[in-house]
Amino acid sequence: MAPWPEVEKPETNNYIGDSSKQNQNMAGKEGENHKGNVAAHGNKGEIQPAFSTIALIDEARPEEEDPWALPELADTGVKWSELDRKGKIIRVMYGIGKFIMLLGLLYMFVCSLDVLSSAFQLVGGKAAGDIFKDDSVLSNPVAGLVIGVLVTVMVQSSSTSSSIIVSMVSSTLLTVKAAIPIIMGANIGTSVTNTIVALMQAGDRNEFRRAFAGATIHDFFNWLAVFALLPIEVITGYLYHLTNAIVDSFHLESGEDAPQLLKVITDPFTKLIIELDKSVINAIATNDESAKNKSLLKTWCETNTSVTLQNVTIPPSENCTSPDICWTAENTTWTLKNITEIIPITKCKHLFVDADLPDLAIGLILLALSLLVLCSCLVAIVKLLNSVLKGQVASIIKKTINTDFPFPFTWLAGYLAMLAGAGMTFVVQSSSVFTSAITPLVGIGVISIERSYPLTLGANIGTTTTAILAALASPGSTLKYALQIALCHFFFNISGIILFYPIPITRLPIRMSKTLGNTTAQYRWFAIFYLLVCFFLLPLFVFGLSLAGWPVLLGVCLPLFALFMAVVVINIMQKRKPHSLPEKLQNWDFMPTWLHSLEPWDNVIMASLSFCGKHCCGFCKCCKVNTEQEDAKDKQLKTMEVYENTMAMADEERGGRRTPAAAGMEKAGTNNTAL
Repeated sequence: MAPWPEVEKPETNNYIGDSSKQNQNMAGKEGENHKGNVAAHGNKGEIQPAFSTIALIDEARPEEEDPWALPELADTGVKWSELDRKGKIIRVMYGIGKFIMLLGLLYMFVCSLDVLSSAFQLVGGKAAGDIFKDDSVLSNPVAGLVIGVLVTVMVQSSSTSSSIIVSMVSSTLLTVKAAIPIIMGANIGTSVTNTIVALMQAGDRNEFRRAFAGATIHDFFNWLAVFALLPIEVITGYLYHLTNAIVDSFHLESGEDAPQLLKVITDPFTKLIIELDKSVINAIATNDESAKNKSLLKTWCETNTSVTLQNVTIPPSENCTSPDICWTAENTTWTLKNITEIIPITKCKHLFVDADLPDLAIGLILLALSLLVLCSCLVAIVKLLNSVLKGQVASIIKKTINTDFPFPFTWLAGYLAMLAGAGMTFVVQSSSVFTSAITPLVGIGVISIERSYPLTLGANIGTTTTAILAALASPGSTLKYALQIALCHFFFNISGIILFYPIPITRLPIRMSKTLGNTTAQYRWFAIFYLLVCFFLLPLFVFGLSLAGWPVLLGVCLPLFALFMAVVVINIMQKRKPHSLPEKLQNWDFMPTWLHSLEPWDNVIMASLSFCGKHCCGFCKCCKVNTEQEDAKDKQLKTMEVYENTMAMADEERGGRRTPAAAGMEKAGTNNTAL
């Protein structure tokens, strides 16, 4: 190939391709530098270099958006000022209709949570009562902790597990000291509900990222608080001594029933579906053998208890307390005893009152129906909120919830959010209901992760104040124990807040939930894996070890815990100070890929789902169609990008990447490219 001719004043185009208006608009320092270089080379009569367009494409490419930034819910409809009178009336009527529909969906959502709790109690309530019977295991604080987690997950209600604990303490089957770790476990188990709710937003990647992080921030706070405070409680017993001093300083009397705020609205509907006799679980936990064969379904809603003095026979070996009330007739000894009889008056009206089905079958039916209603309501609520929270309304709500106060009082906004969360939880009488309600709001971007954290902490406090009021309404025999256990729950949450909220650097649950959110957004199956491990497999594993005794429990758990902490510390140092580590530990590449990356596992799971989609069911085919639609959307966006180098566009369409040599040339700063 002949060399290029030498010219005195070359007018070399600095960019390959069509010299359009885009080239003219790229004026700046880099353009001037290029021109200076061209002039210098031209004066020397040298061949002019062709400048690469790859660097220009990289520079022109917009920066990646922060996935945690709250999205702008733009108003796509006609502006209010552009509507005529009829249009304004129609829009107002639509708004009122959407608001009424939202209230109805929220009502059904809360009722489905209540029915879900009843279903879990029917499925696992008796098993939960049996777990509490082994007092030798309950004396182990670690075993008590995981039992609290398992039982609360099984009955889907921390108030139910707390009432079981109060019954056991009042019947001297359990001491208050041994009950404190179980209360801590119940605090963890109650956070499983909003984690399940977050799974319903897995359709949109960014919504799922935010929703799952907003739900699991509750989990991480509870786990961290337990890891920090359980050893302190075992060593010092500070919660026991503090609450015991408070209870002893009060002159306690049995009060009236605790206020039922939300139950007044939801009970008329849920009692038409199912009604349970929760005293059966308490009786099983307190070793009442007669309760094992009883059904949890309540058959008679109104009964009357009568005590009558009747003649009964007694064995001859039994001594009579007084000859006046004992007599013998025809070799039979008789006596007078008070016999308690329960006389049914009014039968319950729920759907399964006359059903000839075992508790397990009814529980499974209700579990499927309640999950179906829960998912449907949640999807409809998210869609409705997306249509309502747009434009100016969304900006006002976001500013109201997420805005901080001016500088000297910046810290105050979080504590006000905490009070708001406690107040709302007190109104709905359930932390699960409140945190499950704000989870979709976090997902669609109305509430930030940073603001959902104090709201969740407030929900933890609100549910304990409800428990304190319920304890004050207990009968005199159980009043002291119920109040002391409720106060232990309250001060445990207060201690956790003191550890993990006031100083920003200690707000570890926010960072941990964001890390998990990023992982689950990339590998959505990991959310189900997390749910199974944290709330089922890990507690069951620890519970099984605790049955073998302290030596086995410590011998297995301590090395595993030390290994886990070492991995966490090395991961942190790899990100912040990698040069402080040995060269081999600066990354995990020396280990097999499946041990330090989820990519191989993801490939296996996706291959299994693909096989299932072809041979098993149509659901996976729907997932495959959704994936293909996302890929087609990404491809369409790529084709809409403007490239000045058509070769680069062709390479991307073929799925090709730049060769290592080309990457090395770009790294070295060279601007030459082959034609």
